[in-house]
Amino acid sequence: MAIRPVFQKQDLTAMRDPYTRPMTARSDRIRRGIWNLCYSLLFRFSPRPMFGWRTLLLRLFGARLGPGCKIYSKARIWAPWNLSCEDTVAFADGAEIYNPAPIFFGSHATVSQGAYVCGATHLYNQPEFPMVSSTMTIGRYAWICARAIVSPGVNVGEGAILGLGSVATKDLEPFGIYAGHPARKVKERERASIAAVDG
Repeated sequence: MAIRPVFQKQDLTAMRDPYTRPMTARSDRIRRGIWNLCYSLLFRFSPRPMFGWRTLLLRLFGARLGPGCKIYSKARIWAPWNLSCEDTVAFADGAEIYNPAPIFFGSHATVSQGAYVCGATHLYNQPEFPMVSSTMTIGRYAWICARAIVSPGVNVGEGAILGLGSVATKDLEPFGIYAGHPARKVKERERASIAAVDG
């Protein structure tokens, strides 16, 4: 009775399986590997008040950050080179920015604890299951509340608020307050609240 080389067949199948192949270019994977090492050794365990140190590290990896940004040590940025922030942007501990494509944050935008800004998805109706990423904008004074999720390709308007644990699946209008899953507009934010800050 012949012995079938099952392991060889499985290996060949795995090689052809699009689900097992890398979704990004090799150069990008190498760059992310170096960034992840830097994040683990120098960023993640830096003392809480060392915002300048963390913004320096992000800038060394290509992030464009305005003055006064507060990136906390347990915030996660997938690709610093695809991150652009105006002044006084804040990412709290546990906030995650998944940005295979560029994501822009306007002045005073805030991403709270455990919130997730997702910049990519997969074309699930194609056999190759390719990853597709979207350029996104989070507007000035927008607030992504704790545990909230911004879906791929969704833009958040100036002054908009995405409530606690809510999931944005469509663009959020400027100064709208949204809640739920999927998020729906529940009321308006007072524009004077921002005008007072801007002076």
